This record gives sequence, C-alpha cells and structure tokens, in this order.
Amino acid sequence: MKALRWRTVAASAVALAAALPAAAQQREPHVGYVYPAGGQQGRTFEVTVGGQYLDGVSEVEVSGRGMTVEVGRHIKALTQQQANGLRNNFEKMTQLAGMGKTNAAMAKEAEQLRKRIEETLRQAGIDEMSMRAFQEYRKKANDPKKQLNPAISETVALTVTVAPGAPLGDREIRLRTSLGLTNPLKFQVGRVAEVSEKEPNDRAPEKAIEVAHPFVLNGQVTPGDLDKFRFRAKKGERLVVAAAARSLVPYLADAVPGWFQATLSLRNAKGDEVAYADDNRFDPDPVIACTIPEDGDYVIEIKDSIFRGREDFVYRVTVGEVPYLSGVFPLGGRAGVQTTIDVMGWNLPKKNLTLTPDGPTPGALPIAVDKGDRISNFVPFAIDTLPECLETESNDDLRTAQKVEFPMVINGRIGRAGDRDLFRFEGRGGETMVVEVTARRLHSPLDSIVRVFDATGKQLAFNDDFDDKGAGLITHQADSRVECVLPASGAYIVSVSDTQGKGDETYAYRCRISPRRPSFDLRVVPSSINLRAGAAAPLTVFAFRRDGFDGEIAVELQDAPKGFVLAGGRIPKGEDKVRLTLLPPPEGTNHAVRLKMQGVATILGREVRRPAVPSDDMMQAFFYRHLVPAETLLANVVSRGFRPPPPPRILADGPVRIPAGGTAPVRVLVPGRTFVKNIQIELNEPPEGLTIEKVNWSEQNAEILLKADGDKAKAGIRGNLIVDLLGDGSAFRPKDAKPPQGGGGRKIPLGVLPAIPFEVVAR
Repeated sequence: MKALRWRTVAASAVALAAALPAAAQQREPHVGYVYPAGGQQGRTFEVTVGGQYLDGVSEVEVSGRGMTVEVGRHIKALTQQQANGLRNNFEKMTQLAGMGKTNAAMAKEAEQLRKRIEETLRQAGIDEMSMRAFQEYRKKANDPKKQLNPAISETVALTVTVAPGAPLGDREIRLRTSLGLTNPLKFQVGRVAEVSEKEPNDRAPEKAIEVAHPFVLNGQVTPGDLDKFRFRAKKGERLVVAAAARSLVPYLADAVPGWFQATLSLRNAKGDEVAYADDNRFDPDPVIACTIPEDGDYVIEIKDSIFRGREDFVYRVTVGEVPYLSGVFPLGGRAGVQTTIDVMGWNLPKKNLTLTPDGPTPGALPIAVDKGDRISNFVPFAIDTLPECLETESNDDLRTAQKVEFPMVINGRIGRAGDRDLFRFEGRGGETMVVEVTARRLHSPLDSIVRVFDATGKQLAFNDDFDDKGAGLITHQADSRVECVLPASGAYIVSVSDTQGKGDETYAYRCRISPRRPSFDLRVVPSSINLRAGAAAPLTVFAFRRDGFDGEIAVELQDAPKGFVLAGGRIPKGEDKVRLTLLPPPEGTNHAVRLKMQGVATILGREVRRPAVPSDDMMQAFFYRHLVPAETLLANVVSRGFRPPPPPRILADGPVRIPAGGTAPVRVLVPGRTFVKNIQIELNEPPEGLTIEKVNWSEQNAEILLKADGDKAKAGIRGNLIVDLLGDGSAFRPKDAKPPQGGGGRKIPLGVLPAIPFEVVAR
C-alpha cells in the first residue's frame, strides 16, 4: 500500500497547536458506501468507496482475517469554479488549435493553458482528460437524475483480495486518511460467484448470466433506475432471491424513509411476473422464495420502491437454491443446557439443530445452517440464565392457562391467527414483577401485546410496544414489557398475543416472568476515535438501565495499550449517559489501535461488569437518531511532528460541587501555556444552565469559575464538563496578511481538558 505521511509543523508552531490546520480539525472523514459491498473467497477485485474528506488514504482497516487491500486513486468532485475554469481553458486550447500555424506566443499560451488544466485535474485526482472526455464528464455531472450529495462526492479505488479460507460473513471496513479513521461500513465475504451490473440494464438483457446459480448480484440504483438480470432456471427448483440493501447501509440522514427501500420482481422470459416482494415481513430488505414453474430464462428486477436513487443505494442479491432461514424455535436457550432448535425456511438440509449456548449474562449469538458449500442467512439465538420451559397448547383462556413456575422464561409462539397464550403463576404480595417479551429483537414477526390479570380476570397491567434504545437497528419497536407491584399473594395470569391478530409457526417469542433483575448495557460513541498525540478528545458513553437499576457505573479501559488514559469515567446515579475524555500517548501510531471499554457497578451487593459496545450515532430521515453497534472500537493517533508538553491536569479531588444559583472554582494546570498567549477556555456542549463565569490565569495555572443558573441548573444534576482550549488565530496569520474585518479572528482548537466531574448542589 502507498504510505502517506503527515507534514510536520513549521518550527515556529507553538507547542500546544495541532499539526492539522484549524479547518481540518473541524472535519471528520466519512464513508457513505462501498461498492461492491462484498466478494467471493479466493478472488481479487476492484472496490469503490464513496465519502467525504478522504485525502491521504494510507491504508484500510478490515475486521477479521483473510483479506488484503491496496489503496488506489482518490478522486474528488470538481467544484463549480474548477469546472468552469476547465471549460474555459479547454475552449481556449481548441481555438488555438483551430488557427493552424502557431507562433512562439501562441505556443507559450497553449503550454500555460495545459499546465492550468493539469493542475486542476491533479487537485481533483483525475488523470489527463481530453475535451471530449471533459464534455462527457460534465454531461454526467449535470444529469438531472444525479443526486448531488457532498457526503459521498469523493471516491477511493481499492483492490481487494479475499483469501480462499477467509471466514464467511460480515466484516467492517474503514479508511485511514490524513484526518484519521472513517466510520465503519459493512462488507460481506461469501462462497458463491459474484456478478456486477453493467449499465445500461434497465431492459432485460438478451444474454443470460453465464455462471450457474447460486450467485450474488451487485449493483447501485440511481434515480428512476431499474436494474434487470437474466438467468436460466429449471422447473421445480426451489429458488431463493434475497436482497441486502438496508442491511448494508442501515440509515441515510437525508432520505425518507431513511434507507434504500428495495423491491424485487421475478419474471419469466415473456415478461409475466412470477413473484414479487417489497420487504421480508417486518424487514425492509425483500426476499422471494418460490418454486420455478418451467425451464427457461427468468429476469430479476430490482429498484427503489419510489424510484429514488444515488450512489449509496447499493445492493447485493443472492440468487439460487440456497438454504434460507425464515425462523427458528425456540428463539433461545438456557446457558449451559443443550437445546434442540427447530429450523424453518427453504432448502434446509435438516429440520433441527442441537446447540449448547454459553454465557454468564443474557445476550444473543448468531446461528446459521450449512448445506455443503452453501450457508444460510444468520439469525439471532438468545441466551439466558433463568429456568426455561416450552409453551403447551391449549392455553387460550383464563380457565386453560398454562401453569408455570416463577421465575421462568417461556418459549412460545402464536401459532395461528387469533391465537393467544396465557400463563398462570403464583406471586407474592408486594413483589415487583417484570414480564418482558423478546420477539422482534430476535427477528420474529410477532408484534406482541402483554396483559397481566389477577385470578378474577381483572387487568392489572398492559403494554404494546416497549422502546429498547439498545436495539439500534430496529425502527418499529414491537416487543412488550410491563412492570407492576403484585397487590397480594396468589395466582396471576400473563397473556401474550399479536397486535393484529396474526400468527403462524414463525411467530415465536420468549416471555420472561420474573422479579426485577437490575442490570445495564453500555454503548460508546463513536466507534472510530481520531486523536492527536498527547491531546485528549471527548467520547460519549450511553447507559441502558434494565429493571430499575439506577446506581453509579464506573467506565474503564480493558487491557489498554500503554499511554491511553480515560478521564471522567463515571456515569452518575440515575444518569443515562456521560461525556468523558480519552488521552492517547504522546507519540503517534502508524496503525489503528483496538480498544475495549467496560462498565463496572455494584448491584445487590455483587460486582457486575458489562462491555461498552462500540457504536455510531446515526441519523435517519433528517430527524431520528439511532445508536448502531459496530464490531470494533478503533483509535487512530496522529503524530504532531514534535513531542507535546505534558497534558493539562485538573487540580481537584472528586467532583466540583457547584451551588445552584452560585459559582465554584476549579484549578487547572496547563503546562504548555507559556508558549501560547491569549488561550481561551470554553465549555463544549454543557448541560443547560452551566457556564463559565470567568477565568483567572497565573503562569501555567488557570482558575475556572463555573456558574450554575438557579432556574435552569437544578440541584442534583451530575456528569462531566468538557472544556475546549482555543488559541488566537492571529498567531498563525502571515505577517503581511490583513487582519479579518471587524477585528478578532478565527479560534484555533488546541485540545480539550480532561473531563471535569461536577455536581450541582443546593445552596
């Protein structure tokens, strides 16, 4: 791979200033699509990654093993000014060429024009271009169907080699640029042949695909686009056509409904539609499963449901007699206990699997079915530590309710339309009981309703949808949860049914009936952390509290490489998130560093540890936000070209206690302050009502006076304050440059202080 290095700062650069220009510090490299989004074992192929701020790509980080990637050309979209300049220069050169004989002055002018053109193209990463090629480029750029989007306006070409024995399944791919690591995108490794679309293909091609199915179709949908592929099939084949679109790029910030909503159609050679799908039950990615009626050619059509499109509308469609799991039962099992799992779907080699799940805490693991050299889709299988049982029919009313022990996880299913399952248990008066159904989170189509009755049939509690913010890939929360205090000792009834009265063998669920089991899950954002050597950067850790747990959670690094330090690693009692800071070592790294974080809390006298799952805060359709989990947490530490001074330190023991309506000081040691004058200190996204009253400097110390507005910052608020250090931009302005109009100047980010724990207290 081509190695690109940072330019070191000039000798006159101050010790605290970053090696990056200020404008660059405010940009984050971002990738929006990978095309094709996968490849076959044992193959080498070209891949295009689209994104923004991708200058200086030096290498590619891919999770897992068995893949190598070489970085190729980086191309930027021409700005309007560049495009206009190119057009004018090309036209002048054409005019000179049309004049026939040239003199020395004309030759000199032509040479100057050529150099201008080459420089403009070089800046955009484009090779030498003729006038005809430029006109074609402009025609494509001005296509009214083309959706201009700066977030995916740049491309980087990659050459990917997948080893023959590379593990199958999903990977994460990130680019390492001059500005740091990009966000991760999904990349799939498969066994079968891959076919990429060749435009134009909005009409059924005359020639069928030459490779025998199964195969994977790769393409991109542009506005109004309809992609068609012809292939041969035989009568009686049990064909599966499964699209991956939304699963590749889960959320689009600037599109409604917030993802590429693909539709599939299967037609015979005459154009008659054999099958159609615009989703897979609740899953936006469509799946067709049908028996081929006769020998012949068939055509697969894929498009967006409302004919939108652009480069990040990427798809992969698996076609063939491949195994496909439409459901499993039960949806989970008890840790350490062998479980027999019934499997449902198409082209499955057997009707059940045997599995002994393991794990100290509740969770889920992916399972699939192998059929020779073909593997099915993966579905989640839950693990719990409570006793488990199977639902038994008939249990449709109060009289026939199935008796179960308390606590218990019941594995059941709403087996037919209108079905409902009732369970009777003995509870103790005054005890807090939790009933939670897990179905949609385990890929079941069930949209559950839970009701709790006493022995007389009086309804005590009801719930339709429970919002689990930890399920970042689910936009329609369809699982149910109730929590209530039992009024007296005796018999109670729990009812589970489907909201719309639907049901079949795939409408499976797990129903937990138990006392509260206080716990928590953590998410850390972002999953790609970009740092400057010796300078801290902020992170956010979210806590999803379970079953009434509201205690303090300590956040810490696990087996961290030397030099990485967390500050402010504490989620206060009752709070759902905290911003903290991560300090890297004073030297940069020449590779991405994998980090692990965990939360530690004391629950019911026992120490509980939970991993902090790396995630990215993604926007859907201009408004909604989701925490989408990632596989790895990676940190990229950029060298500054010089050894930075010791990092700032907070000279305080414990949280700063700020009276509501008053002020409180906190002292900070800033060793590099002697090199930089006019340092400004500002709060970064503080809680409402918290401000800096003033800052008093003395040598390398600063006393920050924090103020809590009595009307907005009430007593009891806790968390961390993130404080930015900013320098005067005039220190970096050339001597002969004019000062900005209106005085002042651009502020230069110098870094952040370690997170400052605080608490607002009553006066």
